[in-house]
Order: sequence, then structure tokens, then C-alpha cells
Amino acid sequence: MGRLSALRLVCLPAVLALTLSVAACNKAPVSSEAAPEPGDVAVARIDGETIWTSDVRAEAVAQGQIGPGEPLDVTSDLFSRTLEEVIDQRLLAKAASAKGLEKSTTAQRRLRAAHDRILGDMLVENTIDRDIDEKAVKDHYDEQLKLSKQSEEIRARMILLKTQADAQAALKQIQGGALFEAMAMEKSIDQGTRFNGGDMGYFTTDIMPQAYKPALMTAKAGDTVGPVQVDGGWALFRVEDRRPEQLPTLDEERPIIMRYLIYNQVAGMLNSLRKKANVELLVKPTAGSAEQEPAAAPDETSDASASDEAGSVASTSTSTSSAAPAKKTGKKS
Repeated sequence: MGRLSALRLVCLPAVLALTLSVAACNKAPVSSEAAPEPGDVAVARIDGETIWTSDVRAEAVAQGQIGPGEPLDVTSDLFSRTLEEVIDQRLLAKAASAKGLEKSTTAQRRLRAAHDRILGDMLVENTIDRDIDEKAVKDHYDEQLKLSKQSEEIRARMILLKTQADAQAALKQIQGGALFEAMAMEKSIDQGTRFNGGDMGYFTTDIMPQAYKPALMTAKAGDTVGPVQVDGGWALFRVEDRRPEQLPTLDEERPIIMRYLIYNQVAGMLNSLRKKANVELLVKPTAGSAEQEPAAAPDETSDASASDEAGSVASTSTSTSSAAPAKKTGKKS
């Protein structure tokens, strides 16, 4: 074996040991402090006080940056920005405590309000039925379908012009063979529909503007009608389609129904608590406040989030008193 090879064998263990030593120095120290949540990781310390990934995620949720239950990647820019904000908050809070501000009456009242809100949310989270029976959702949907008055939907195109004379001239061109869509793009002054060839999408006859009704209520698919005086000028319409109103499906309505059913549970719990407690109002309620609903479930966009965040009753309210299928309006393909 040559001298160079022997030297390599002698030096290799030392180099390997040095490499491992440097790598070990670059690793974050392992904390012996118990994580507040399973899988939590310490991401910063301020004077020995640990900031956890769950602290950063909670702040991101509070700011509306992510949804409840949504993961937050620790390598993302959002995580880094939010972590810096959490650090700033901790530093400000520590400075305020050092000045004794937390002992002030104002601070104590604010802390008490936050304390009550958090505990109230936790009670709701641990009390309501998170797994609402699918049959209850379906039954409510079917009940509301029976109560819904199905209207008719019209899909129409519009050309809006400043004067009746302009509208009459455009109508003659269309009757002479000009394409309605092309005329809308060229001449219409309605910026909302002009570049879609005048397409207004589907709308129901029961919410149709009053000015449209004389022209559209009896028009058939394919008819061009007008001019009609409307807000902003004179309009020509072409009816593309007429059909029975398309009500939302069960899947589309499920989040709303879930919210409503959760609301009922929360309202029932609050009513029960009010009956057991001695609540004395020292001011006269304003007009209509006696009919105010006591609380509401959160406005969520999915079944899971509707259940997970039911505790936001203390900070979120809704006037939903019925989860009837909503009428669909707007453009459809």
C-alpha cells in the first residue's frame, strides 16, 4: 500500500469524527420540556420560554391566514412571518408585565373577557354533538325543499344603449342578421355583460327587476325583445333559455344545514343555562333586542370545520334561522 493510501486511512477516522461533531453542533438542541400538543415542535425560545408550532398555527388561524384544522408548513414564508409576529407579541407582553401594566384595572377586565370567551368556546367544543347524523341533515334538507317555492329561471343576453333611438337602430341590425353577441360587445354600455356578449346568466323570474318583466315574462327561448327602458338607458334582450328553477343540491347545502343544526344545539344549551342562572338586566332592552337569538354556530365551509370550530359561538354570530335551500342566481354554463 502506498504512503498516500495509508495516510488516507489514518486521517479518515479523524475527518469523520470532525464532520459528525460539526453536524451535531448545527442541530437544534433537543428540549426536555413536554410538548403542549402531540407532535408539537419547539421553534423558538425567549429568555427560556418556548414557542411551539401550535402557538404559531393558532396565531395564523386567529389572523385568518389559514382555516381551523388546516396544517401550516414550518418551512413556508407564512410560518416564518407568523413566528416573528408571535415573538414580537411575547416581547411586548413581557415588557408590559415588567412595567406592571397587567395589574391595572383595564388589563384585568380585558384578561377576564378573554378568559370567559376561551372557556365558553371550550365548553361548546366539548358539549355539542360533533357527529351530526346524516339522516338529520337529509331530513332537514327535504323539509326545506317542501317549503321552497320553485320559480322559473331565465337566461338572457342584454344590449344596453343610451337612447331609445340607438336601441331601435341596433334592433334593426339584429333583425337584418347581425349577431346579438357581436352587437353587445360592440355597442352595449353595460360593462358587466358587454364583454360576455351581453350574457346575464340565469336569474329567477321572482327576483327579476320590474322593468324587465313586460319584455321577458312571456318571451320564448330565441326571442329578441325590446327596447325597454331600464336603469341606465334602453335595453334589448334575447332569451337564451327558460327552465324550472334549479335548487341547490344536498351536497351544496350541507355546510349551511350543518351550521344551522349546530346552532340549534348551542342555542338550546344557552337557553338551559339562562333558565338555571339568575340573570338580571339593569337596563331596558332596545327595540327588537328581545327577539335576538342568544348565540350562533360558526359560519363554516365544510362539515368538518363546522364541527371543529363550533366553539366560536362567543365571537361569531349569524342571523340564520332557517337553512332553506338558497336560490341560485348568476351565470351558469
